[in-house]
Amino acid sequence: MLAKAFSFGICGIEAYAVEVEVDVACGLPALSLVGMADTAIRESRERVKSAIKNSGFLWPAGRITVSLAPSDIKKEGAGFDLAIALGILAASGQMNPACLQNHYFIAELSLNGDLRKTAGVLPVSIAAGASAIKNIVVYKDNAREAALVKGVNVFGLKTLRESVEFLNNPSLLKPSSFDFHALSGQRSNYALDFREVKGQHLAKRAIEVAVAGGHNLLMIGPAGSGKTMLAKRIPTIIPDMAEEEALEVTRIHSIMGAVAADSGIINTRPFRSPHHSTSAVALVGGGPIPRPGEISMAHQGVLFLDEMPEFRRDCLEALRQPLEEGSVRVCRIKKSFLFPSDFMLVCAMNPCPCGYYTDPRKNCSCGTTRIHNYISKISGPLLDRIDIHIHVPAVKYRELTDNKDAESSQMIKLRIERARSIQKERFIKEGIFYNARMNMRLTRKHCLLKGEGERLLKTAMHELGLSARAFDKILKVSRTIADISGEGEILPAHIAEALQYRALDVNNLLV
Repeated sequence: MLAKAFSFGICGIEAYAVEVEVDVACGLPALSLVGMADTAIRESRERVKSAIKNSGFLWPAGRITVSLAPSDIKKEGAGFDLAIALGILAASGQMNPACLQNHYFIAELSLNGDLRKTAGVLPVSIAAGASAIKNIVVYKDNAREAALVKGVNVFGLKTLRESVEFLNNPSLLKPSSFDFHALSGQRSNYALDFREVKGQHLAKRAIEVAVAGGHNLLMIGPAGSGKTMLAKRIPTIIPDMAEEEALEVTRIHSIMGAVAADSGIINTRPFRSPHHSTSAVALVGGGPIPRPGEISMAHQGVLFLDEMPEFRRDCLEALRQPLEEGSVRVCRIKKSFLFPSDFMLVCAMNPCPCGYYTDPRKNCSCGTTRIHNYISKISGPLLDRIDIHIHVPAVKYRELTDNKDAESSQMIKLRIERARSIQKERFIKEGIFYNARMNMRLTRKHCLLKGEGERLLKTAMHELGLSARAFDKILKVSRTIADISGEGEILPAHIAEALQYRALDVNNLLV
């Protein structure tokens, strides 16, 4: 007897429908899996057999053939277990095959028949929303995540036996629901706050400007000056994600199985801080069946590279295209995969290998050549893509012992939200949301300089030998500073402040 169930496979960050056809025929007892299944799927033979027996059903005494179509796409993961088990039960006459026609089934099976959580449920739900079948059966811990998509009926179940009973009588269970707006009050509950940062007023101002305009940032300073502490607090001042942004971020994290069952959604800005030993594939994405890397996991959030010169050169150079385009394309022979990667790059580095070149309290043990070699690990084209680079000096004793509360993250966030609202209105017809994404045409239109401001920038270009890309970055940062101040025009003071945020250009060798 032949039966058919429906499931989904994952390709990149997209889901595609898979027909699970099961045929039970006379012959020696055996189970054959066809359709380019990976090891995890092939091992499902034993999981499914034990799950069916331990759930009180009979294992068919015949030859079982399971086909996963389309058969020309390699499939991976254990999410097909439930569909295979239900197909076998239907094909062996233990349930009505017609019950399987109106649902997708995504769940792994344990040996005792319990369902288990699987990765990639949100992309599956999105794909189901665009298909003719609108019902999905998943493990109960995946239900909130899948229910994010409107128009899809998600049923969270616990066991194989429960799944069969539900399919025989669908009125037993109501679909799961999810209210995104109910979480809106929780989005600002960060454990960290800029109020805890002593001193570093210039660095905090530069971070505010960077976040307000979506600019990339490099912090240079001696060990212990607070670079990492500042970076970790950046998500607390980025405006909250809209529902569309949260869905986009959750979709990527869902592929990696990184969505908590109790929340079902990523509702705070991602902060990713990979170790400097990370490979280029882990950073950018890829693998035999390509998966998103750290830069995509940081989408709509912050990618923090601590000790930047310690990263491999190929890893750093791989960031150049994503920083320009906001996405990364991983190509294979048969298909290319596009992963979103619109993130704010925040980097930190010491001024020299020993870390004390600019520290007035400790002597640097590095020579000029060693310092130059250390800094040159970061290429000029990559530095040009970092809008703001600043010195973060060691904090003085009187600042550390100051009992006055510094400005809170919430106060800084309010100013950033006002500046972002100005930019949103400015670019309402352009498809971008902040100044860092302006192209040449928009830069000419919105970053006009007059009189003293133009002369100041012209002098800086000649004296410092700035590149054309650095010139472009200074204009964009100046525009952001003007937005924070509520000014319609870029004033000389805004240009002067933007020039302060080009430490590597102004000081040449971190002097």
